[in-house]
Amino acid sequence: MENVFDILKERGFIEQATHEEEIRQLLAKGPVTFYIGFDPTADSLHVGHFIQIMVMMHMQRAGHQPIALLGGGTGMVGDPSGRTDMRKVLTVDQIDYNVNAFKKQLSRFIDFSEGKALLLNNAQWLRNLNYIELLRDIGAHFSVNRMLSYECFKSRYERGLSFIEFNYMIMQSYDFLHLNRHYNCQLQFGGNDQWSNIISGVELIRRADGNSAYGLTFKLLTNSEGKKMGKTASGAVWLDPEKMSPYDFYQYWRNVNDADVEKCLALLTFLPMEEVRRLGALEGAEINKAKEILAYEITMLVHGKEAAEAAQNAAKALFGNGDMAGSIPTTTVNPVDFADGMDILTLLKTTGLIASTSEGRRLVEQGGIAVNDQKIVDFKHLIHLEDFADNKLMIKKGKKGFHQVILTQS
Repeated sequence: MENVFDILKERGFIEQATHEEEIRQLLAKGPVTFYIGFDPTADSLHVGHFIQIMVMMHMQRAGHQPIALLGGGTGMVGDPSGRTDMRKVLTVDQIDYNVNAFKKQLSRFIDFSEGKALLLNNAQWLRNLNYIELLRDIGAHFSVNRMLSYECFKSRYERGLSFIEFNYMIMQSYDFLHLNRHYNCQLQFGGNDQWSNIISGVELIRRADGNSAYGLTFKLLTNSEGKKMGKTASGAVWLDPEKMSPYDFYQYWRNVNDADVEKCLALLTFLPMEEVRRLGALEGAEINKAKEILAYEITMLVHGKEAAEAAQNAAKALFGNGDMAGSIPTTTVNPVDFADGMDILTLLKTTGLIASTSEGRRLVEQGGIAVNDQKIVDFKHLIHLEDFADNKLMIKKGKKGFHQVILTQS
């Protein structure tokens, strides 16, 4: 049976490992318990988290036991890794709300039935820690000089690093120690921005208990230019359909750069690598077929087969090749509001296509808005009831963004 370490390596996940050959041998011997942490900084997971979720799914399919650790405790401190400023401090209620949202989403991807995986919240042990005991039992194993040498602190040192952030590494390291002691967890995984935190956890376990522990980091989702993927003009690429519709999610992947198709297929789908390489090698107009497969496969994993098919059909309809489906983002409006005409900026705000009047004016002036395929050139332009065909109107934002407006029926 193929070692899951080799699968992850071939697909391009692995960035760094504390003890690569030992980890590979460990995974070859039998079921291994490992963990990945998710700090609840928002009320939905996003596509950056999905890389970690894919790793968990690969590992579970290979017979290993994941621990999805929700940061109800660490989320109260805030991870300084990869940040140029201090994270916004959330209230306990906000953190607990986000934790519950994460639980529901993770359960769609990971089998948490008996013996298959664990879903834990580090609030259970971190929120009740005795600070004096922590300093004596855990703090003694940390060197301040060593901590300051890590990039996550070094990059912030001159700008200002708060004491609360300085403690984050200790909290995360303690998580690994707790999971090692109580659940025989031997491996911690994370994005490559977590390397310093993971090393500290491995070293803490070895110093405090003399147990074996290992760490592995994965590549962040970046494009061919090295920039982070997963951001749009309106924000993150969320996994929650209420925050980003399956159609918009599908369209994001349908429109990735040609050079990023093979990487995304390898990291974010379960297609065999032979097929990934074949699709990634397509050129010219043919690469669009690969993008459609990419968009469908990821949307199916995140939102289900029915939503993926609806999004795919809707996309084809907009480009003249299929039946119109109801998955295109839609806003319902009252006909009364159009009796004397509604200006285009108000309509754009109503649909959520713009965040401000200034953004709308700029879009219109730059030729970025069309209504029913007619470009709008005046930001004072009025939309009337006669502009609706069969009570529907289609707004196009930029080259690929579509939004349907429907009149309510009296």
